[in-house]
Amino acid sequence: MEIQFLGGAREIGRSSILVNDSLLLDYGIKTDNPLQYPLGEIDPEAVVVSHGHLDHAGAVPALLGGDARPPVHWTPPTRALALMLARDTLKLHGNTLQCPFTETDVQRVTQVSQTHDYGEPFEAAGHEVTLFNAGHIPGSAHVLVDDGDTRLLYTGDFQSARTDPQVGRHEQRLVTGSRARPEADIVITEGTYADVTHTDRNVVERQFVESVRTTLWEGGTVVVPVFAIGRAQELLLVCDAHDIDCYLDGMAKQVTQTLRQYPSFLRNGDALKRAKANARFVTGRDGQRKRIARQNTVVLTTAGMLGGGPAVTYVPEIRRNPVNKIAFTGYQVAGTPGRELLDTGRAAFDGRILPVSAQVEQYDFSAHADGDGLREFLEEYREAVVLTNHGDDCQGFANRLCEDGFEAYAPDLGETYTG
Repeated sequence: MEIQFLGGAREIGRSSILVNDSLLLDYGIKTDNPLQYPLGEIDPEAVVVSHGHLDHAGAVPALLGGDARPPVHWTPPTRALALMLARDTLKLHGNTLQCPFTETDVQRVTQVSQTHDYGEPFEAAGHEVTLFNAGHIPGSAHVLVDDGDTRLLYTGDFQSARTDPQVGRHEQRLVTGSRARPEADIVITEGTYADVTHTDRNVVERQFVESVRTTLWEGGTVVVPVFAIGRAQELLLVCDAHDIDCYLDGMAKQVTQTLRQYPSFLRNGDALKRAKANARFVTGRDGQRKRIARQNTVVLTTAGMLGGGPAVTYVPEIRRNPVNKIAFTGYQVAGTPGRELLDTGRAAFDGRILPVSAQVEQYDFSAHADGDGLREFLEEYREAVVLTNHGDDCQGFANRLCEDGFEAYAPDLGETYTG
């Protein structure tokens, strides 16, 4: 089996792996400025997408330009989310050279799409492929590829089922954690948090809830920047479980409506229905956001790193009052306004650097396996070759695995592994 790393190797973003020069696993975007896409011009016979996040699915329509019409395989929620992301990318970048696809290409995706449930084998480019729940977001999948000689397991992004007194709770309210451990000869594993230990999710929730309630009791406003897919719905569930009323704004509204159509891919479809009913959706008309910012309330809003979306309206409105609070719920990438605000207490909004007197906090609601979760998962694959990708220190992760007796490598961008 030949495995070529076109993106996501020793980096986070634009994940893309070509198997046997015919089957493509993921085709994502790296959200740098300018946007970055996987290497080279490729013409795969078929595509399998692990999940509906921009860094894994964002560039898929670009594969359908010209005469190319490879079938695209994914779960039903991943299909819906990927199409939503593609249209949002067109909205933001469609009139610039940064966007490598058109509305016509997006329409072509709907024509070649083939959806599959977990555990349902299918044929793609001469390979037998099976998807398994990865526990990351609704519809996220581990991808098992069998070419008749070698079985490859691509983890995609994942979070394992880890709930016991020794390690605490690390699963989300939104989806169940991964329990699938199919046999494999080669494992391509993500390493996003390979050197991190996540705090028990019960503790994170309690700290978040206590902080929010304190600000509300003091008369302040809490702005919670969230990622539209996954994190927004998780925080909706947290707020509902703790009787915290909230607003929901941005692309997260459409995503929430969409995910409710796929209850079998959720931990509890009724819980998300109740959480949605608990939240008030913001229309953004007639200065509504500025009025909400003056209320004693909680606002869940995109974008999660303050790089756009309604968040860039709310934060400037609440920034002067030290009773108010900005509660980040996800990792802030270096160079983003969110990271700048965390590090310096000020950030750029509409081209202006604004100081922020409101309190700024960060909570680890990660949907990725941490170092212990990754090692627990990989214990089932001590006889397999492990290839690390999707991380800031893939080589360090591979080295530590080798020290513990694994055969592990960290492929470079563009490298082909043969095994």
